Amino acid sequence: MPSDPFSPASTLDLAVRVGCELVYETSANTPVLLAFKPKQDAMQSIRQERVNFEPNLPATQFEDEHGNTVYRLMLVPGRNVLSYDAIVRVPGILEDFALLDEPIPPHLLPPSILRYTQPSRYCDSDKLLDFAWQNFGHLPQGVARVQGICDWLHRNIEYRSLSGNPTLSAYDVIQRGYGVCRDLAHTAAALCRTFNLPARYVSGYVADIGFPDPGTPEDFHAYIEVFMGGCWQVFDARFNAPRTGRIRISTGYDAVNCAFTTLYGQACLAYFQVWSYQVDPREVRVGDPVDLSKRLCGQTAVRYPLSNP
Repeated sequence: MPSDPFSPASTLDLAVRVGCELVYETSANTPVLLAFKPKQDAMQSIRQERVNFEPNLPATQFEDEHGNTVYRLMLVPGRNVLSYDAIVRVPGILEDFALLDEPIPPHLLPPSILRYTQPSRYCDSDKLLDFAWQNFGHLPQGVARVQGICDWLHRNIEYRSLSGNPTLSAYDVIQRGYGVCRDLAHTAAALCRTFNLPARYVSGYVADIGFPDPGTPEDFHAYIEVFMGGCWQVFDARFNAPRTGRIRISTGYDAVNCAFTTLYGQACLAYFQVWSYQVDPREVRVGDPVDLSKRLCGQTAVRYPLSNP
């Protein structure tokens, strides 16, 4: 890591503290995979992090086929505390500043991208062809069509906290008419794929930068990215508005590739906490108690303490 983790940056001018604490109780050794570390790229840079698996659980780290960072370890009988804490630098700009309305036909897509045009376990686009063409076939291929899909989902699929069901596919969500962010992301990706628009499921942390505090507990968030103009572009049917400081964790076909925990056995989730909030890195460090009184977000104004102390 750099000796000065918060030296001035021309674009990564906000600091966001993200992380989670998960407590699992089990009666037997239980293998587990964990995916909660943000990706490193030009738009998000981990400047501090702390990973802790108790009671002193050894872990290995690998990169899966989608480029996600995954920890592998063994839970032991009793109480297991799994925690991650990081401060990440991100741009202080809305994420739609560079939307490229350039859909690419299937025969010109890079081979590595083609797989995101096909149905998957939760994005059963093959069941939604008629529905998609009836509702969105009149829209121009590209950003207008993807945004039209997100607009429809935002209006017609009610967001209900704690209503998630791990068996529901996109087709099921449309029939049911409500769900959580995971369901909205699966359905948005599936509908995009019906039009040969490559769409992938994304899990991440989303702080309330430039938005008022919703008054609900923080959680991991799910949304989609659509490949247009030679790059992946963010769309979010849950919030349906550009955000600042969104931090990507995992990408994949659907939630199968992006689950924060994959258990190979039985274990009870006894405690769950997620945090994502903007901080002044001169006052907050990883390992400090999670203290929302020190957050700089949760209001409509965006504050830039790094460039304007």
